[in-house]
Amino acid sequence: MERYNSIIVGSGISGLTLALLLAANGRKVLLLEKAPIIGGCLSRFYKKGVPFDTGFHFTGGFVKNRIMEDMLRVLGIRDSIHPILLDKERSNRFIFENEGLSLEMPAGLEQCCAKLENYFPAQRVAIRNYFEMVERVIQSTPSFDLRKISFSPEPIEEDYISLQKVLDSLTQNQTLKAALSVYCMCYGTKPSEISFANHARVSIGFYDCLTRIKDGGEAFIRAFSQAFKNYPIMIRCNTTIQECLDIHDGIVGRVLLSDGEEVAFDECIFTIHPFEVLKIIPKQHFSKAFWERVESFEPSNGFFSVFGAIEGEKVADNFEPSIVSLLPHSDINILLDPKYIGPQALAIFQSLECAKDKTFHVLNAFEPSFFEQVAPWSNSKVGHRPQGYTDYKKQRVQSICNRIQGFFPEYKDSFRMYDAASMLTFRDYLFSPDGSAYGIKQKVGQFNLFGKLPLRNLYTAGQSAVLPGILGAMLSSFVIARALVDKDAYNNFINKSLCP
Repeated sequence: MERYNSIIVGSGISGLTLALLLAANGRKVLLLEKAPIIGGCLSRFYKKGVPFDTGFHFTGGFVKNRIMEDMLRVLGIRDSIHPILLDKERSNRFIFENEGLSLEMPAGLEQCCAKLENYFPAQRVAIRNYFEMVERVIQSTPSFDLRKISFSPEPIEEDYISLQKVLDSLTQNQTLKAALSVYCMCYGTKPSEISFANHARVSIGFYDCLTRIKDGGEAFIRAFSQAFKNYPIMIRCNTTIQECLDIHDGIVGRVLLSDGEEVAFDECIFTIHPFEVLKIIPKQHFSKAFWERVESFEPSNGFFSVFGAIEGEKVADNFEPSIVSLLPHSDINILLDPKYIGPQALAIFQSLECAKDKTFHVLNAFEPSFFEQVAPWSNSKVGHRPQGYTDYKKQRVQSICNRIQGFFPEYKDSFRMYDAASMLTFRDYLFSPDGSAYGIKQKVGQFNLFGKLPLRNLYTAGQSAVLPGILGAMLSSFVIARALVDKDAYNNFINKSLCP
């Protein structure tokens, strides 16, 4: 029987990060992936040679001494990741359609603050107080410094207060509240549900500078794959854990894989959705309270996505990497409510993508979506959907295309749609329980599934553990690695990697 120090279940960005961290610190690692390829939502797909991102479209934090830069340096892959900073004047715009207001958000926390003060001169004090609170949260979060990262950091006051409550205490201007909370759309939790602290931790990278990555998530997959060659990391795709075996004194001795092989290990870390973890571990090893707590987690929203490109000899002169967010009104809580019926928010991403020496003017658009909207067809599979689903999909595609051409009239004859995806599409291709974009909602007072499980050599990490998105998923892996590796050795590893 093969034996590993560490088994990691799931090869999204969290699983890739953890595999490399543990292997670099002397662990023999087995990385299991249910899909045919590694990468999860980092992976791309191609239609007639045009590359499209599946789930990773932009990030933040590519600023010196910020956490994203530090994590990539420690992993040794920073030079393989080429950020495309969306730092031009019109690179990041929010259009509040009912108010007839267009906000252009520059790169830099101070610059964002100053820009909003120009838009809302009567609200200068509220805006300044908001950004000072964001900075205070970041300075008070030890996990944002890899040298001080802690498995159980002390919570701060802002962890127990909602973003909505903070906004209500600062201003009565609804449009300003929307402008300050709009990045809730990037992690799928309402301002009334997310803590101010977690909103600040997610948003800080976006305030610093929204960033595309050359070649999208594929750049991360390539970089990790190359780095893996230097370490004892075994990758098994189309494989997951079927059953935990040889359980004594709260320790799992071995597991049965879905291909019939049995494998022994020291520790196993799940970087998959919490609901999928519950399916693997025998229920009798959890308390009723534990089980009910995890089952109570609510999914974040997903997206209905349209993938296309601008084609023809006369491509618009102003085409450049950018993000435009169309918001039908300024109540973010309503826009993120599954019961809301009305015009949806729409994010339009423009990017220049290269494949086989060709450059494509790619345009992707995403509307928030909720599983309730596709629940009538939840038992269907890709390629075998009923007519009702086909009609639903056509209607949403047409609506999105009309909005794209309404905002970019110059694309009326040059925009070509290549594909579209609903939450069912994401569910079935990414092996997600519900097709949500950010796993579970990160709510005030909620204890996420993170760290050691009741079976003591089983752990969890991932985007549903600490913070949503790529930054949160990677950060959770750094925390788990610190818990598993000798403390002094890990500190030396971190310090050596971050030395100038």
